[in-house]
Amino acid sequence: MFTGIIQAIGNVVQLESLGNDARIHIHTVDLGLQTVQLGDSIAVNGVCLTVIKLTTDGFYADISNESLQKTTLGALRVGNAVNLEKALTLQTPLGGHLVSGHVDSVGTIYKLATDGRSTRLHLHAPQALLKYIAAKGSICIDGISLTVNTIQQNEFTVNLVPHTLKNTTLDQAIAGQRVNLEVDVIARYLERLLLAQTESVPSKLTKNFLQQHGFS
Repeated sequence: MFTGIIQAIGNVVQLESLGNDARIHIHTVDLGLQTVQLGDSIAVNGVCLTVIKLTTDGFYADISNESLQKTTLGALRVGNAVNLEKALTLQTPLGGHLVSGHVDSVGTIYKLATDGRSTRLHLHAPQALLKYIAAKGSICIDGISLTVNTIQQNEFTVNLVPHTLKNTTLDQAIAGQRVNLEVDVIARYLERLLLAQTESVPSKLTKNFLQQHGFS
């Protein structure tokens, strides 16, 4: 699990294709790798990856075919900057919201606008994802915990304060850019719970009921 509070920006220094999978080498000097061990999880642009090798100034991780196909990691190139966050511990302040690192879908930034000292992002999200996005709720964009301002049809907006712009890759965001989206995990589990309750309630629409009400 993660918090959506970015701890460092890294850079892709190597990408190796391994059949349908890939291996990535990320350089970072600010993440604090001295506390990271092999097998630990690190969120890369919001995608939970497992550390398979550590270097003095970075780490390697494997990217599955599923992640290559369903997230923006498949479009990464050497030199790209990425948002990084180590997995939270029981001592980690939960400054953002609970983030699993399991990306739900990819959205698109279609407009950026100045809003005071902040920047307002306007994004398109897949229709199937919109039911999980609520005004004043939380959403994770490229690993960053953000608050939803507005939502209508297939669009929603978030604000990036100066600190977020300075300390994440969204400082370089442009219209047309694709981003990883993860909705609030509570919304997903709530839907599953309600669905299970609905499925467990037997239907009152029986043959006897229909006959009693004039249907033969």
